[in-house]
Amino acid sequence: MEIAEKKSTEIAKFLNELGIKEENFGASTGLNNLKTTGAIINSYSPVDGSLIGRVHCATEAEYEKVMETATAAFKVWRNIPAPKRGEIVRQMGEQFRKYKEPLGQLVSYEMGKSLQEGLGEVQEIIDICDFAVGLSRQLYGLTMHSERPQHRMYEQWHPLGVVGVISAFNFPVAVWSWNTMIAWVCGDVCIWKPSSKTPLCSIACQNIISEVLRKNNVPEGVSNIVIGNAMGDLINNDHRIPLVSFTGSTKIGRRVSAKVAERFGKSILELGGNNAIIVSEHADLNMVLVGAVFGAVGTAGQRCTSTRRLIVHESIYDKTIDVLKKAYGQLKIGNPLDKNNHVGPLIDKGAVNEYLNAIEEAIKEGGKIIVEGGVVNIQGYEGGCYVKPCIIEAKNSFKIVQQETFAPILYIMKYSKIEEAIAMQNGVPQGLSSSIFTSNMREVELFLSANGSDCGIANVNIGTSGAEIGGAFGGEKETGGGRESGSDAWKAYMRRQTNTINYGSELPFAQGIKFDF
Repeated sequence: MEIAEKKSTEIAKFLNELGIKEENFGASTGLNNLKTTGAIINSYSPVDGSLIGRVHCATEAEYEKVMETATAAFKVWRNIPAPKRGEIVRQMGEQFRKYKEPLGQLVSYEMGKSLQEGLGEVQEIIDICDFAVGLSRQLYGLTMHSERPQHRMYEQWHPLGVVGVISAFNFPVAVWSWNTMIAWVCGDVCIWKPSSKTPLCSIACQNIISEVLRKNNVPEGVSNIVIGNAMGDLINNDHRIPLVSFTGSTKIGRRVSAKVAERFGKSILELGGNNAIIVSEHADLNMVLVGAVFGAVGTAGQRCTSTRRLIVHESIYDKTIDVLKKAYGQLKIGNPLDKNNHVGPLIDKGAVNEYLNAIEEAIKEGGKIIVEGGVVNIQGYEGGCYVKPCIIEAKNSFKIVQQETFAPILYIMKYSKIEEAIAMQNGVPQGLSSSIFTSNMREVELFLSANGSDCGIANVNIGTSGAEIGGAFGGEKETGGGRESGSDAWKAYMRRQTNTINYGSELPFAQGIKFDF
């Protein structure tokens, strides 16, 4: 078979274990895979340029079949008690524990991130399953005191319906789980449109949970997948989908937001990040080194929380540069399935071109190369997607610095006062993640105050990358303002209803209104 002939025994093994075939179909209702007839997507690994497998995209007619099944499934699923739904999610978590190694390998091979990060992404699925199980018994509403005698007021939360999840290539499985596991315990059903750059990861996830769905007699249509670029517009325009969770670029996010809002739907938007670390004169540089380097080069700079800017106090600026140069000199670039390597490839050659263009633009604007970048050619891995992480001395006002480039480029700049550093940190259109390294309590409190970071995530003495599932994830400004995963983000997947019960024998009105006749 072509897929096996082009792969090592190890790769063929984990593909087989996950049920990934040479040809796959791009629509599933959880219990059944539809034989889709749309255009073919060839999934090539950025690791070595090899063909992993093919996926037949869904057509509009096949999408309609999936939606009809999902809509019918919701009417059954919403009436299953939430703790029972949580038990099913718990079993899914056990399945992902069982398949953590092969799924982590597939994530690494199809997306290009290091194996450690691929395994970490599957661990996120496991963690969110655990979180969702507990949440299934904590979908609380408040009880309020009524101003009217013998009246009781309270609020309760009901499931929304069919939730659309549109995910990006950089986290091909984790972002799906953040949304679906929470939505499922809330009583929603989900339709997932994964990135066309990493379609096999989504098929693997559906294969992994299919046994749990069957064993628990889960209605067909609770877990759905539709693959293909055209599916995004169908989801965004579908009035039967009350909530769309979209992860991707700010440019596409604007379009998604407008389309969903036009039909009075709700959206969760997780868009671009332009994240900065402030390095105070009171910082521990050993800690800065770990946080900044991983933040900048982890996933080859293709995280929305990747560190793009390093804002360093002038008194330690030169020392920080020397430390970073030494660390970057020790980075190992290569096959991400090799645990000894730190940096894998970019997702495709288009991303490589954006990386090269960004470096060129930074130089044109007056930037100074601190650590040189460029394309890396590695024998045996000729996919053409490996690049060197680079550091560029720049100004925050540079046009290219104001943009998000999904690549391992770190812009470094200096400041003199903490207020100036915070203004620089906030002085970009995006507002996802931020960080300060300092042992000065005044600086910490200022950074975390209303006058401090304007981001959805603000960290102290840890980097910008690597959020835990227990906290609500998301950002402000052009990052979209959405929240998903932990905390009370579950409320986005439900509709709030206020109830008032009159258990008396009279009918008084609120605000003391009299209506006698």
